[in-house]
Parts: sequence; structure tokens; C-alpha cells
Amino acid sequence: MSSILTNNSATVALATLKSVTSGLNETQNRVSSGLAIRSGKENAAYFAISQTMEGDSGMFKSINEGLTSTKNSISTARLGAETVADLAEQFVERVAFAQGNGIDLAEVQSELDELVKRMDSAIKQATFNGDDLVNASSDGATANAATASVTSVSGVSRAGGSFSTTTISFTGVDLASIRGDMTNANTGFAAINVSTSTDLAADLATAEGLLSSAISAATSLGVTEKTIEGQQDFLGSLTDTLDAGIGAMVDANMEEEAARLQAYQVQQQLATQSLSIANQAPQNILSLFR
Repeated sequence: MSSILTNNSATVALATLKSVTSGLNETQNRVSSGLAIRSGKENAAYFAISQTMEGDSGMFKSINEGLTSTKNSISTARLGAETVADLAEQFVERVAFAQGNGIDLAEVQSELDELVKRMDSAIKQATFNGDDLVNASSDGATANAATASVTSVSGVSRAGGSFSTTTISFTGVDLASIRGDMTNANTGFAAINVSTSTDLAADLATAEGLLSSAISAATSLGVTEKTIEGQQDFLGSLTDTLDAGIGAMVDANMEEEAARLQAYQVQQQLATQSLSIANQAPQNILSLFR
């Protein structure tokens, strides 16, 4: 039965066209955004997980950037410690030289005093953005800044379903005490005076012990710097893994979307033609009244 009031074929064709157009729009959105899941209504579980992972990835990246500043401070302190260790080695060599006969001890002491001044300069300059891990105090009397424990956030953890942070702790070094008190000259390298000494062998032993301390300080900072670098490498890899995991859950498969887009475009054309044909059906009724 044909009717000029109800066109069932057009209704079906129109519903089909709406469905195809909706699918086409969704596919176009996925193609343009690159995302298969853009909100909780598309996949609540995946969306919630991906958002949490994305937040963790952002935190890891920020923490990694913060560790760069910490590493720079440690690296600067290590350079200062290594410089002091090099100068300490030269100091020991000059004290060893003073053990011989016929040596101008006053001249040797002049060299030693210059080495201590250079140590002092290296210690005072071994700071990064005001962060002092070597205690470059002017008189070497205190070492609070250098010996205080430093704690840096190294990451976050969601183990056991609870959120917490992980940390790395390390201790600065006291190069000032190795250098010695510059004002009173009664500690460290500054206390050694071969020109007035009554026991040069003891002075050499003292200098060698201070050299060992300087080497230990440089080594300690080197180990700490390597630890920070290792954590940064781990955070970088962890961030890449999280980003890949997020992508696996929410990214659109562009090959599939491209094929689906072409299919929908063809279906839309066919649905449009079907609707056009269905809309022409009532016109055929007019021929019956001619």
C-alpha cells in the first residue's frame, strides 16, 4: 500500500543515514584528535586509568627536571672537591720534597701557602645557584652547610593502592676543614708549616691523611652524582613506558580509522541516494490521477 502521509521507506532510509552520519562523525573525530577514547563516556575504566597514568607521567617528568638542578649542585661540588684533591696532592708532594737536606723550607712554605689559598678559592666557588655542598666558609670553623643531610624527591609510588613519594638522601662534604682555618692556621693544610716545623715526617703524615680525606670527599660526591644520573635515566625510561601504555589504551588506530572513514563515506553516499529514491515514491502516486 502506498500512502502520501506515511513513507516507511523514507523513514528507514533517514534512520540509516543518521546512523551512518553519526558513525562518520565519530570516526572523523578520532582521526582529527588521534584518540579513540576522549572522555569517560567512551570507556570509563580506560579513561580513568589513562588519566592517572598521565598524571604520574607528568609528575615523573617534573621530578626529573628537579633532579637536574640537584645533580648540577652535586656536580659543581664534585668539581670543587676534585680540584681540592689535586691541590692536596701537590701539597703532599711539596711536603715530601721538604724532607730532603739543604732545602729552602721558607720557599717551600711559600708554595704551600699558595696552594692553601687556591684550595680556599676552589671551595668558595664550588656552589651552584647558592647551593653549598662543600661548606665554603671563610674560616673553616663551621661545617653545618656541608655535613647536613640533603633529601631530594626521586619519584612517586602507588604500591598497595596508596600514593607516596620516594627519596634519595646524601650528605655534603666538609672541604673547609680539610683546607683548614685560614685565620688561625691551626687546622687542616693551613696548620702545616714546614719552615717552623720540628717534625717534618709528622707533617708529611698529616698532609697525606688530609689528602686521603680530600679524595674521599670527591669520591663521595662522584658516587652521589652517579646515583642521581641513574635515577634520572630510570625516570626517563619509566615516563616513556607510561606514555606508551597510555597510548595503547586511548590512541586511535589510524590505519583502521582511515579504512572505516572511507567505508562510512561510501555508506553515507548510498544512504543519501536511498533517501532520495524513497522520497520520490509519493510522486509516483500523482501519475494515477493524470
